[in-house]
Amino acid sequence: MKRSTTLTTFAALLLIGGVARAQGDPGRGRGHGQDSKPVPPQEQQQRVNDQRQRDTAYKAALADRMRNTQQASAALQQQRRSAQYTVNQQYAANLRQQQQRLNTPRDVQRDPYYSAPMTFRYTVGSTNRETNRYGADVMRQAVNNGYQQGFKAGRADRKDHWASNYQQSYGYQDANFGFSGNYLPQTDYNYYFREGFRRGYEDGFAKHAQYGTVVNGSPSILGTILTGILGLHSIG
Repeated sequence: MKRSTTLTTFAALLLIGGVARAQGDPGRGRGHGQDSKPVPPQEQQQRVNDQRQRDTAYKAALADRMRNTQQASAALQQQRRSAQYTVNQQYAANLRQQQQRLNTPRDVQRDPYYSAPMTFRYTVGSTNRETNRYGADVMRQAVNNGYQQGFKAGRADRKDHWASNYQQSYGYQDANFGFSGNYLPQTDYNYYFREGFRRGYEDGFAKHAQYGTVVNGSPSILGTILTGILGLHSIG
């Protein structure tokens, strides 16, 4: 796929990294030069407690997801969808790696997320949330991971001569690919992953991309689309 506006991989990464600045003027209020100012100890401890609860819940959820992955693989084999089966196996391998990494203890004392002030506001559904630049980075990662996995799933369905339906893709239903459990509720990561997945699937299934580009075989969502999905606003 070729587009006149095709970005190099390096340029695309630079664009993605600047998404937060595109959402508003970080020179106003708490969004300017105050990442080094620590939050009160009570708030830091509350973040640590919240993270521990998320870790416990996510470990249990990921174990259930692994069982579902095996069932999905068996169904794809029965349907003789070889291309989609390969994508599913790669997805499952990544989830297993995520499980292993979750067993590695976190050193919260050296993690800057817990002491960095909340500088962005975003909305998932009807819920308003706040995060800092570390959480915002995970949100960007979720959209990018979703787009890439969706692109692979869409292309696989086209190769298998299967009808287009991103909602039936296991990757869309699971939506945990690449999530470490850090900094965001799992539901928020799932939401942003699926937003990227849907667009990636459409581009992968079609013969031309409208939401992203493909450079050296690697799909990447356009920075302008990513900005719109995230909906980050600087806290003034």
